[in-house]
Amino acid sequence: MIKLKLPLLALVVGSTCLLAGCQTSTRSEGSTRTTEPAAKSSDAEAAVVGTPAKNSKFTKLQMGMGVQQVTDLIGQPTDQGAYITGKAFIPFYFGGDRYRHELRYKGQGRLVFAGGNVGNLSGSRLIRIIHNVNESGYR
Repeated sequence: MIKLKLPLLALVVGSTCLLAGCQTSTRSEGSTRTTEPAAKSSDAEAAVVGTPAKNSKFTKLQMGMGVQQVTDLIGQPTDQGAYITGKAFIPFYFGGDRYRHELRYKGQGRLVFAGGNVGNLSGSRLIRIIHNVNESGYR
């Protein structure tokens, strides 16, 4: 009789702990969810790496610029791509920085953007400028 009740007791206790953990929240009821720009959440990662090439287009850029703003200012990249970060694997993580988007410019270097998602780059913000005069421009 005790063997049958022990798994049921464990299930009830585990479920109660799970529900109690889900109910704790810092938001007040009725508040709306707001998301900070990706550059704000990634300030610790914002960096300029390397020395700019002579007459580099990258010197016109500032951290926090959007992809469209950057391409309007310095032109289209030679190649580009996207990849996911470790935050994409955190269950129930709804914040930014789950995806990174990278623009490569031949002879200039790479630009890394955080935020947004693979299909929608409008929320991406510039977080890293990597100067490299030997950049091939292709992945």
